[in-house]
Amino acid sequence: MSKKTTILVVDDEKDALEFISYNLEKKGYKVLLANNGEDAIKVAKKYLPQLIILDVMMPKLDGIQTCKALRNLPDFKNTLIVFLSARSEEFTQVTALDIGADDYITKPVKPRLLLSKIKSLLRRYQKESEDSIKVGDLEINRERFTIRKADISLELPKKEFNLLYLLASKPGKVFTREEILSRVWGDVIVNDRTIDVHIRKLREKLGGGYIKTIKGIGYKFDF
Repeated sequence: MSKKTTILVVDDEKDALEFISYNLEKKGYKVLLANNGEDAIKVAKKYLPQLIILDVMMPKLDGIQTCKALRNLPDFKNTLIVFLSARSEEFTQVTALDIGADDYITKPVKPRLLLSKIKSLLRRYQKESEDSIKVGDLEINRERFTIRKADISLELPKKEFNLLYLLASKPGKVFTREEILSRVWGDVIVNDRTIDVHIRKLREKLGGGYIKTIKGIGYKFDF
């Protein structure tokens, strides 16, 4: 790497911090550490890491609260956030993804799998963050994470933004549900209704008939 990718690792267990940072540094990443949510936000604001790995159960601010706080800050609207936690119940995972996490990995995790997921997320983010698009009266800027409809600015949570960007990137193309899940949620296993919920929220915010349902197949963007 000509410029090291910076990763912030947040966990209240010292052994976990040492294990993760050791494996990341071996692969050439610059690693920052924090052992609670409040410190994580301070470190993130100072160094602006490209990726943040969060535990769920932590003092002061837990991982869910920390992720939510970061997503509310302009500098972290599009930062990659990954949960790495021993909590494996579906409710916690869904909550984490709904507030803007890009992936949820359960402990214990083997170093090779963790590194592979991180590499995949970074590669996908770098590929998708290169440009902006304009369709009809909508202008979607992936670099700045902004949306304008005519002269009005819209704010969307990250998953809704990524879903809209995907559909609008190829107006008229029908994206299957499987393709949407793969492109927007990656390897994360989510309920099949998740797409429908995000589509409904997009329609409420955008108005009009931008997103069409193709029964039994998926969705397409039209204007």
